[in-house]
Amino acid sequence: MTATSKVAVPNRPAHIKDIPGESGWPILGHTLTMLKDPEGFHQRMKAKYGPIYRSNAFFQNQISLSGPEANELLLLDKEQNFSSEKGWAPYIERLFPRGLMLMDFDEHKAHRHIMAAAFKTGPMKGYLERLNDAMPDRIAQWGKQGSFKFYPAIKKLSLDMASSVFLGLEPGTENKGVNKALTDMVSAAMGIVRVPIPGTMMHKGVQARKFMIAFLKKLIPERRQSSGTDLFTQLCQAQDENGKKFTDQEIIDHMIFLWMAAHDTITSSVTTLVYELGRNPIWQQKLRGEINGLGLNDGRLPYELLNKLTLTEYAFKESLRMNPPVPAVPRKTVREIAFGGHRIPKDAIVGISTVATHRSGDIWENPSKFDPMRFSPEGGAKTRHRFAWIPFGGGAHMCVGLHFAYMQAKVIMAHLLPHYSIELEDGYTTEFQIMPLIRPKDGLPVTMKAIDT
Repeated sequence: MTATSKVAVPNRPAHIKDIPGESGWPILGHTLTMLKDPEGFHQRMKAKYGPIYRSNAFFQNQISLSGPEANELLLLDKEQNFSSEKGWAPYIERLFPRGLMLMDFDEHKAHRHIMAAAFKTGPMKGYLERLNDAMPDRIAQWGKQGSFKFYPAIKKLSLDMASSVFLGLEPGTENKGVNKALTDMVSAAMGIVRVPIPGTMMHKGVQARKFMIAFLKKLIPERRQSSGTDLFTQLCQAQDENGKKFTDQEIIDHMIFLWMAAHDTITSSVTTLVYELGRNPIWQQKLRGEINGLGLNDGRLPYELLNKLTLTEYAFKESLRMNPPVPAVPRKTVREIAFGGHRIPKDAIVGISTVATHRSGDIWENPSKFDPMRFSPEGGAKTRHRFAWIPFGGGAHMCVGLHFAYMQAKVIMAHLLPHYSIELEDGYTTEFQIMPLIRPKDGLPVTMKAIDT
């Protein structure tokens, strides 16, 4: 299957109704069905209409594409056929405008180039030190609880870490206000009501954004001169080789977006990792042995040893495969294209399903099984289609913070596994809600037992 930006038009421009599919219920379309069971909905539509089909959700028609080749088409986008900004806008523009995902082409490239300075080795070492400082006390609190629901616990931890590492805040009143604002904005992003009517999630989200704008704006002048090691300070001072820096508003927009993206990714992915380690004690012991083998006498994970945690990285990647935090990726066509025997019109919302790709039996052997060795060279990592695994997207919009995500997951495991075993009740399984972000419906009850040393 191939794509091209120059499509022969025999009679008329392509129309979305040319794509096989259906519109669902009046007004709501398939919105409620997709929110309830997006994976099941995708499988039913694919079986009925094929790997390219149209549906309607969140008050707009959309086209779904399936498979690694479709992922490559959309994400690599060599011919710049797709707008990320216009694809994501209906969902998050009101709450997270002008983040990197809501920029395209040359503008996106210029902003990403400046932002890359905040993710170089020096700043990353500073972020790791902050994580190492804060992690032991928080994990010790889990140990004191013994049995608790892991998802809300890791959500609180990741919010605290995002506030500390990203904003340079310590726990306190300001921290709580910032955390609440983030929670309200994320909840509003997938609310059915898309206008800020008082009493709706969208209204709370819009008010939360106003709070964050005011909060960050007052801090920028001081942070531009600061020697702080947090991401906010790094963004305030980041510049390209020509000395170009972000404006105050650009810093605010990027910070709010990055803060949201980093928090939700790690919350979801580490929850899946803990769940699977609880269900697979052999793998839990393998990771524990790998971490203990580093000889971390003070318990701190140094930056130079991150790459030594090979099995831990495989396990984290497998968690991202089983439950990718961002379940789907939308784009909007900027011109008519042809793909898979179909003509896709200009200005069409087109999406790929990360979840469907990662759970496909056509791509992954026994996809419901937790098998970190899939990501080893001998497990197929070098021969598998490079767009078969896309938790961080791909192409120009590949997640700028993906190495930070690896680092954060590894430091959590390095402080957790040497001291505590993760245990689940016999025969326990949980069900994961997919939309808007993957999480266990029951919160994932776990028990952490101290390991005698």
